[in-house]
Amino acid sequence: MTQTSGIGTDEQAMASRNGHKNLRGAAMTGIAVEVPDNRVPNAPIAERLGVDDRWIVKRTGIVERPIAEPGLTVAQLSAKAAARTLEITGVDPSDVDLVLVATMTPDLITPNVAPMVVKHLDMGATPAADVGAACTGWLHGVNLASAAVEAGRADKVIVIGSDFMSRVTDPDDRSTAALWADGVGSVLISACAGRSRVGPIVLGTDPAGAMLIHATHDEGVIRMRGAETFGAAVSHLANSAMAALEAAGLGIDDIDVFAFHQANARIIRTVGERLELPEEKVICCVDRYGNSSAATLPIALGHADSEGRLVPGTKVLMSTFGAGFTWGAGLVEWGLPEGG
Repeated sequence: MTQTSGIGTDEQAMASRNGHKNLRGAAMTGIAVEVPDNRVPNAPIAERLGVDDRWIVKRTGIVERPIAEPGLTVAQLSAKAAARTLEITGVDPSDVDLVLVATMTPDLITPNVAPMVVKHLDMGATPAADVGAACTGWLHGVNLASAAVEAGRADKVIVIGSDFMSRVTDPDDRSTAALWADGVGSVLISACAGRSRVGPIVLGTDPAGAMLIHATHDEGVIRMRGAETFGAAVSHLANSAMAALEAAGLGIDDIDVFAFHQANARIIRTVGERLELPEEKVICCVDRYGNSSAATLPIALGHADSEGRLVPGTKVLMSTFGAGFTWGAGLVEWGLPEGG
């Protein structure tokens, strides 16, 4: 288990492995967020659970959440987000070298979501694969994409975080029914001149807590032991964030935007207090988006972008935590360097 304060030994070890020099740079651009049009407020959930709206807000910070309409698929919404990413960045679909989709709620057992995104966007034979690491999946995808770009194996990679958590929600479970939501976020990772603008990224696993968040094939819904998960989430989010900063040789004052996994508002607030972060720099949009697992980090980036916070050179620290337990954090200097 990692330490509960400061930088945990697990996070330190992972940071030391991610300090190598890159062969060329990778940059992140083109954030696009797509959520279902259907918005579900707390009232009907509260009535079903036998609580009131204030109980849900106090425990989660969530006021409403997007829930997919019948017939809408993860692949469709993922393709829509990817298309917007390409439009924003001015990249033709035929120039994409790889599509990665982080999800644990695919439409089918097979094919995976990523190949269906390629199909929806008519991208020909573009390689595509899903990434599975629960809420940490999108950051794993960013890490894989950046490594491929830095090593010269790809020039442009679309990385999508996409989950329809309503598919794995027990509507009668007080610990999770008000929490989960549906959404998609997408970015482009592309080659750039000079140093990499993505990373360092530290990733790790705490298998001691593996079964505290789980779903079985037989039951098909997420079960979570909330109190234990809360403590582990705060610890790993804080520790991995500090490990990433240490690996980058930066301090808290050097960061413009802090984007944590949007698990619930209490966790985000507690991490901010533990790290003594300026409240105005911490993104918290869980009130309107809920917890959409692998999609929460790119959705948080999209929220920051909508507020004008993401401009070329903005330093963003991202930190996430999910079932497994999987955890990770990484630095991004937003956008392409001047002159490309």
